[in-house]
Amino acid sequence: MSDEPQAPARESILVVEDDEFIARLLRVELAGAGYEVRTATDGLEALEAAFERCPDLILADVMMPNMDGYEMTRRLREDPRTEGVSIIMLTARGVAADKLEGLTAGADDYIVKPFDADELLARIRGVIRRAEYMRSVSPLTGLPGNVRIEDEIEARIAHGLDFALLYLDLDNFKAYSDRYGFVRGDEALRATGRLIRDTAKGVGSSATFVGHIGGDDFVVVSSPEHATVIAEEVIRRFDELAPTLYEPEDAARGFVEAEDRQGKRQRFPLVSVSIGIASTAGRRFSHRAEAVQVATELKNYTKRTPGSSYSLDRRGMGGG
Repeated sequence: MSDEPQAPARESILVVEDDEFIARLLRVELAGAGYEVRTATDGLEALEAAFERCPDLILADVMMPNMDGYEMTRRLREDPRTEGVSIIMLTARGVAADKLEGLTAGADDYIVKPFDADELLARIRGVIRRAEYMRSVSPLTGLPGNVRIEDEIEARIAHGLDFALLYLDLDNFKAYSDRYGFVRGDEALRATGRLIRDTAKGVGSSATFVGHIGGDDFVVVSSPEHATVIAEEVIRRFDELAPTLYEPEDAARGFVEAEDRQGKRQRFPLVSVSIGIASTAGRRFSHRAEAVQVATELKNYTKRTPGSSYSLDRRGMGGG
């Protein structure tokens, strides 16, 4: 196997157009712009091609034989294999009602023929860029997700920058969700995400990064000198927030009753936050996985202590 770096994969576009001349024109323009291009002549053929290998974007005419662009779009959105694909409608009809029908069916954008090639390429780039951004963002909290978290840590390691990785995890959150349901649970996670973001950005520097791994797990990447200050302030603010997430009687009692993982009825304290902090102060990480492992181990150790608290990587940092 060659050790040479692989060229990045080209973004793929499926052109769905029954007019052979327009299809050929689009293929030339898109291939010239660096895209991998496949073609289909109607909605049914497009579905088969997309289900076989989902493209990054589908550029589809509306009026086609066998299946029009509206029905094709609806079916793509209904199938888990293609529900997230970007779709631009291309049609000679510029009536507002037709545009509305296309967008309602699930299209991301709508271009009327005759089109300007430069505008078409700009629209395509914009739709793909928005899709990439959304894939890298938590839909629940709006915070950067796993892809951007990994990129952030890798970039700091690659540039030899000192940083601290804070891994934040909520305690007793399953019991909270069992007691109040998923809707209240999601509201609590959104509130927690805002709290962590506002605290970390307010206490840290402009380079402080906040991400949402998923569920009740969050990360902060900061300078080593800001790490403990951020952790302490997050804990202080979260302990003020936690009782407000509960009904008054539960908050007053200081616990809720729910089944544990073995199905036994137990009393669970109010939610708290456990934080593990890995740092490059006094050490170096060669890969993001090393930093994540240290922060995870410290977070798991911290969770053994009741209430909100944090643990430092004492091999890399002083303090307590």
